[in-house]
Amino acid sequence: MTENHGVGGSIPPLGTISERNQSGGLTSTEIRGEAKVPDTVSDLPTPALILDRSRLERNAARMRSKVGTLGVTLRPHVKTSKSIDVLRILAGGAALPITVSTLAEARYFFAHGVSDILYAVGIAPGKLPEVADLIRAGCKLRVILDTLEAADAVRDFAAAEGVPIEALIEIDSDGHRAGVASDDPLLIEIGRTLGSNLAGVMTHAGASYDCRIRAEFEAMAEQERALTVEAAERLRAVGLPSPIVSVGSTPTLHYARGLAGVTEARAGVYAFGDLVQAELGTCAIDDIAIGVIASVIGHNRRHGRVLIDAGFLALSRDRGTADLPIDWGYGAVCDPVSGEIIAGVTVSSTNQEHGIITARSGEIDLDGFPLGSRVKILPNHACATAAAYDRYFVTAGGCQIVDVWPRVNGW
Repeated sequence: MTENHGVGGSIPPLGTISERNQSGGLTSTEIRGEAKVPDTVSDLPTPALILDRSRLERNAARMRSKVGTLGVTLRPHVKTSKSIDVLRILAGGAALPITVSTLAEARYFFAHGVSDILYAVGIAPGKLPEVADLIRAGCKLRVILDTLEAADAVRDFAAAEGVPIEALIEIDSDGHRAGVASDDPLLIEIGRTLGSNLAGVMTHAGASYDCRIRAEFEAMAEQERALTVEAAERLRAVGLPSPIVSVGSTPTLHYARGLAGVTEARAGVYAFGDLVQAELGTCAIDDIAIGVIASVIGHNRRHGRVLIDAGFLALSRDRGTADLPIDWGYGAVCDPVSGEIIAGVTVSSTNQEHGIITARSGEIDLDGFPLGSRVKILPNHACATAAAYDRYFVTAGGCQIVDVWPRVNGW
């Protein structure tokens, strides 16, 4: 197991809602805009985002066990949860380094005691002053890049400001989005340009989401590992240190059979799971930890539609299951109390504030969805759905609300 690089010791607990005011956190009044948090999911104003803590804990423990078997450091991607409370569950009492997708996340988590942070979006030169401010404050914040121009900008800014900004070179391990190929001469040019600012290499095999069977997932995980390790070895061969070799996506990490040469693995959506992950086999439907509680606001009897108050702003526009074995439309419809999927129906379309539930057969039992009743919608993509909300209403495996956890949004 490689060394962890998070905040020293475990992340301190934030305490209950009522205790947070004294520790600089949020009270229930500040979080909800009212004095009393609703008792159950049936009492929530809708739409509302709920989080099953027991499922979150199970998902977190499974991933910690997996990376322990693989012998690498886990660097959770907090873009999914954007919550220090969730990170405490993911960390399981350890001091984990993290991955962020925005500088707002970096500021928030650093303020909550996390010091080792990878900003895993290609760095824009205009953001370097904010990166430098965090580093001066004591945050070990690293950036990523894949161009000579960005390497020049990081090197020159760091030298001019006297700030040690470390960068990882992003490797294209799948032809999916960004990065430098492991055998491209540009890799060495970027490394030499960075010089002492070079910290290593990283990749994200987003093409893993195109895989469908275990053999394909395992092959993609090995391709991600092998090409990134190859890039690090090429840099080292010309005298350019590459201590960090970082890989990761939830599918590749789930299916990886070995990570020789890798120092850390990044994943995020495993914390919550979603319908895409269930279709890819990285979790079961019963592992999905978040959902949106919505109210039935109308019936269109002529067209066999149930209308709910969760549209694309509440559920997202993500249609990630469209090309998977089961197309869940814009989300799976569940009983709000038991959490059981209501067979034969789905959120088939959305408008800004309207969701439309229809039956796959074409005939829906409108009496099963009385006006004002509640449903729970499981998301296609947990990251995209959660992004619409500023808090989680937390349950302990049932419908009782036991806590409210704030999220950080914005950039």
